[in-house]
Amino acid sequence: IWEEMHQELLKRDIIHADETVLQVLRESERSAKSDSYMWLYRTGRYDPPIVLYEYQTTRAFKHPQKFLKGFKGYLQTDGYVCYNQLSDIISVGCLAHARRRYIEAIKALPDELKDKPVAAKVGLDYCNRLYSIEHKLEDVTDQERFEERLKLSKPVLDEFHSWLKKMRPQVLPKSKFGDAVKYCLNQWDDLNNFLRDGRLELDNNRAERSIKSFVISRKNFLFSNTPKGAWSSAILYSLIETAKENKLKPMDYLTWLFEKLPNIDRTDTKVLQSILPWSKAVPDFCRMPDDKDNKSA
Repeated sequence: IWEEMHQELLKRDIIHADETVLQVLRESERSAKSDSYMWLYRTGRYDPPIVLYEYQTTRAFKHPQKFLKGFKGYLQTDGYVCYNQLSDIISVGCLAHARRRYIEAIKALPDELKDKPVAAKVGLDYCNRLYSIEHKLEDVTDQERFEERLKLSKPVLDEFHSWLKKMRPQVLPKSKFGDAVKYCLNQWDDLNNFLRDGRLELDNNRAERSIKSFVISRKNFLFSNTPKGAWSSAILYSLIETAKENKLKPMDYLTWLFEKLPNIDRTDTKVLQSILPWSKAVPDFCRMPDDKDNKSA
């Protein structure tokens, strides 16, 4: 099922990605204190939602390179450099990460400056203006969003860029504010790439929301004992989060799935397609009440 969802995800032309640390105690030839990683890949704003976790020992480029083999399109991330090494992708940045840096810079100010009109607040205001435009475009068509962004967002971005270039020689590189300016300039092309397609988003919060379920759980279970256990977690989280995004009741869906799997030909792609979380063949008792009502209507 996981591999079938993987192949379906690669057919899309917009993917969001993120990753988080995971401790695995009995990893061959590695210390129990070593950081391993749970990677997250998912679809964009359009159906059917697919959310996939993948366990790997490191944060190296080779892992997304292998997972995304064959994918061509837009890849939205938080700016981690390894993603930019991938071929056949257009990297899309995350304004939320840029915005947080200005918030951190403001928080780091001495108390007597926090109410003053400091430069970090100007950077934050540029980010807020871009988000304000996006909120106004939530319910328009993709083509309208594309056109309106060129009219409204691009002038703000151009003004923002001029301000950043002006600020760069004036800031301390290792200060919080200097870090915010440097991040934006280093990521500038990627931060502008959402203008290319009305389906794209201003940030990578969609992936961050998906990985949050695992992060919260990890605070409780702390670690995986073995790589096999970590991979089992990746598969189960993929099924559960994809089920939730497709408005299924995860427990009911998993129960139905585990009853079906021993009795079907799991090498038959058509059969596998019929039991994926977005399949219309998934029975009504697995669906959330509002989704069931919509289906009946």
